[in-house]
Amino acid sequence: MHRRLMLMVLVFIIVAPATILVAPATILAADTKVLVLGFDGMDPQLLAEYRGRGLMPNFDKFMADGGQLTPFGTSIPPQSPVAWSNFITGRDPGGHGIFDFIHRDPETMLPTSSTSEAKGATRFWQFGSWKIPRESADIHNLRQGTAFWEILTEHGVDATIFRVPANFPPVECEARSLSGMGTPDITGNYGISTLITDDPPLNRDLGGGRIVSVWLDDGIFTADLIGPRNSYREGDPETTVPIEGKVDRRTHAAWLNVGGTELVLNQGEWSDWVTVQFEMVPYLQKVSGTCRLFLMETDPVLRLYATPVQIDPKNPVMPISTPDSYSKEVVDQTGYFYTQGLPDDTSGLENGFLSDHDYVQQSGMVLSERIEQLSAELDRFADLEEGFLFFYFNSPDQICHMIWRNMDVSSPTHAEADSRHADRLAEVYAELDSAFGQVLEQVTDDTIVMVMSDHGFAPWNRAFNVNTWLHQNGYLGLKDESNPTSVDMLLGIDWSRTKAYAVGINGLYINLAGRERDGIVDAADKDALLTELKTKLEAVVDPQSGKLAIKVADRADQVYHGPLSDTGPDLIMGYHRGWRGSNESALGKVTDTVFSDNMLKWSGDHCIAADEVPGILMANRSIQRDNPALVDMAPTILKLFGITPPVEMVGGDLFALRKKGDR
Repeated sequence: MHRRLMLMVLVFIIVAPATILVAPATILAADTKVLVLGFDGMDPQLLAEYRGRGLMPNFDKFMADGGQLTPFGTSIPPQSPVAWSNFITGRDPGGHGIFDFIHRDPETMLPTSSTSEAKGATRFWQFGSWKIPRESADIHNLRQGTAFWEILTEHGVDATIFRVPANFPPVECEARSLSGMGTPDITGNYGISTLITDDPPLNRDLGGGRIVSVWLDDGIFTADLIGPRNSYREGDPETTVPIEGKVDRRTHAAWLNVGGTELVLNQGEWSDWVTVQFEMVPYLQKVSGTCRLFLMETDPVLRLYATPVQIDPKNPVMPISTPDSYSKEVVDQTGYFYTQGLPDDTSGLENGFLSDHDYVQQSGMVLSERIEQLSAELDRFADLEEGFLFFYFNSPDQICHMIWRNMDVSSPTHAEADSRHADRLAEVYAELDSAFGQVLEQVTDDTIVMVMSDHGFAPWNRAFNVNTWLHQNGYLGLKDESNPTSVDMLLGIDWSRTKAYAVGINGLYINLAGRERDGIVDAADKDALLTELKTKLEAVVDPQSGKLAIKVADRADQVYHGPLSDTGPDLIMGYHRGWRGSNESALGKVTDTVFSDNMLKWSGDHCIAADEVPGILMANRSIQRDNPALVDMAPTILKLFGITPPVEMVGGDLFALRKKGDR
């Protein structure tokens, strides 16, 4: 410890100008070990119900041994990339700049991804139909602010960050980190699955999926898996890997050759991971990916499902870990795994490729994979004298999104849901309790253990179309007033007659002069317009129930702190339980009606009023802070290691009584 402290002092003297804004050099607390489990979407009401049913014995034991459990304040809005960015930086969106899943570019007035940005090469050497990039492509994380583990490692703390969301590409530092939610599949999308069938449905307008129609000739067929676009060829065509197959309907099995890998699957069987190579330049460059196949049906029709092709963790084409070798280390320890940020095949279920039963099986494989990875990380953590481990589970979030309708009779799609899985949420919570029990068995008594979630959950039964409401109330003008539904991706809006518009799940923007490309609202008029919109939106009644839909329309200038506060939405709509902003409005569309039933399988949600969906926080230390929230995690973790948090963090210490003047 003495030698490391001397090294820290030397490093501080040498690089003080670069680090002084991060945190001053401090004497680290000796032999501190901190473990944080992140259960995405774990809900305090569901947790209380399942504890009452005796399904959470390890949670109960932890509490009986002196642990504390409390609701945990989420972000505004309570969206995963926003919430986890609060956790990572100790700042709210005004500091880290992540306001929603979807932002807008004020110069082009088009929706954009909020979390990461990919820029391809713009200069090439041309050789016929081939082109050689003269510069490297660039993928960078759009989150601002300093991740707390950057500060930990600058102070010599061993830190592992396993699959935290909103960290793609992973921030460059000395921590062992593996990127989570936000990590794309190999095509750069959030998950494009494939259904190969000789009986394709008529509807081919799919999000997150593609249907490949094949003809069986004596049981033999060929199909293609789509890979990344080939930037070395004129027009950037899609690359492909061939799938050859022979179906035996008598035995309900199929022989497959997937890019050179042969396998036999029985009906109802999943393959192991298959590595595929997409050729970019013959003999010179290939891109490696991985996928799993599921032979759903052979008779009377063929239905063969392929997961989205994952970034190969042994040969990643995009950065997914720090150091680069860490993702390879995980494969060596526990095998290939889902690298895609949202590993449960939600789009496969939504598109009808997978049944409820299929989805439960696939998501269960993801959870089993993650539990095995936890075991490997716990083994390493046990050998450390001091260090930090964060380990993340996505399962409660994605199961609640897709299987809520199976247990909730109020859901508009409950009648069509598979009743066999009405208790699947409880089963997942019980499996997570077992994982927590594994943690408790392996950590020492002096290890500081925290369990937290970024938000809770609620039903999503009715959708509010914000842009439609703005149009009908005179705040949004259209180029073609006779055809409102032609508006898409904000295209078709008459900006010269538009005072406000919506993009993203919770955000509403003023068409502000000097900020938006075609802004018409003067800065002097902004405050009065926001007051007017807030008052009207909070009074909107859903005619179906006669109840208010929007609990609060928060003003950004009142809930955000930091230099980026005025770059995001001006109003953040927080809905009552049961309502949420529509997907159509989130993508800048105008619909026929202001309200509509949510007929999606995606039936549970949390993008509503923050106080409706708090997360949970549990710790084996006394939680002293009133109204603890996500922004408190980063400064608390730093203080546990004796590190003074940077002044930019708006949160405080969870385990210290707040004194006058404290944050």
